[in-house]
Amino acid sequence: MHRVGQFVAHVRARVEPEEEALVRRTLPAGGVALFETMPIADRRHGLDVAERLLRGGHADPDLLGAALLHDAAKGHRMRLWHRVAGVVLEALAPSVLRRLADPRPAGWRHPFHLYLHHEPMSAELAIAAGCRPRVGDFIRGTPTGDDDARLLGALSSADDAS
Repeated sequence: MHRVGQFVAHVRARVEPEEEALVRRTLPAGGVALFETMPIADRRHGLDVAERLLRGGHADPDLLGAALLHDAAKGHRMRLWHRVAGVVLEALAPSVLRRLADPRPAGWRHPFHLYLHHEPMSAELAIAAGCRPRVGDFIRGTPTGDDDARLLGALSSADDAS
């Protein structure tokens, strides 16, 4: 049922200009520009994750930056049907999903590569956009130290719940 809710949220995604104030407060100028290139549904999702973290008492700016940009690499090439197929294949036939994933940018199979590998790619985009390396560590899921591992757990929970 959670995935159905995510599907509906994806289709109905909207971002109000006042919501983007969090983005401008949290990210460097290049990070804001990267956020603005993301599809509306990914921006909505990033804001939802960041807002969930804030409601949970987590205001670390690097953590919030990771929440906002963790799906940046999915981009406009990953259509809704790729996302749905990725979720289904990941649950039922992960080996098929891995075989479909093509790292070459041309062709219909590349979005499956993005689905499987968007975390490290998003981390690199965030760092290239001027975010601190720690933002990339959170996106990659490679925190340094116990405190950051705890924060990563909060990020993962907020992402799963959004």
